[in-house]
Amino acid sequence: MKTVLVIFALVFAGMAYYFYDANINTKRELESKIATVSNEKENEILMMKHTYDQFVANMEKEIEQGEIKIIQLSDRLSVVMAEKILFPSGESAITSEGLNVLERVGIVLKNTQHKIIRVEGHTDNEQINKSLQKKYPTNWELSTARAINVVRFLQEKVGLEAEFLQPIGMSEYHPVASNETKEGRSQNRRIEITLLP
Repeated sequence: MKTVLVIFALVFAGMAYYFYDANINTKRELESKIATVSNEKENEILMMKHTYDQFVANMEKEIEQGEIKIIQLSDRLSVVMAEKILFPSGESAITSEGLNVLERVGIVLKNTQHKIIRVEGHTDNEQINKSLQKKYPTNWELSTARAINVVRFLQEKVGLEAEFLQPIGMSEYHPVASNETKEGRSQNRRIEITLLP
């Protein structure tokens, strides 16, 4: 009987040690993975900060005039461009001034590696002018056409890789200001270019 108890105790001790050792190894693996992810996140944020600084340096005039805003939130970076700098009212063709600004934006974006570049078109809530409704029945079509034209320019003229570009029409449904005032509607008509991790 004593022998059986000793064997049982040894087996139990062996199993306990095995699970303890496995638990320690699992804990070490988890700590290593957490450290790796943390370092990657930190590097991501530093890279976004560098890109932010490049945008601010290259777009100083437009930022001062309130035509462009650069926003960094952790590992995301957005370039918010007022409609007036890129498009005539109710149109999706980019102006010559807009092409110049977009080219400078694109050059900074080209220095980023393997980031999703989401281009969102936004409008106010005003109905499309009757003369343009055949081309753009609603703000959905206008916002999407604008986003697509920006993406095509960045791909074809600046040379950004197409697989990282995403054009998205947001229409009037994500306002940043009240559509009750002229100034608010002006802020809502915009293109947002967002770098995603």
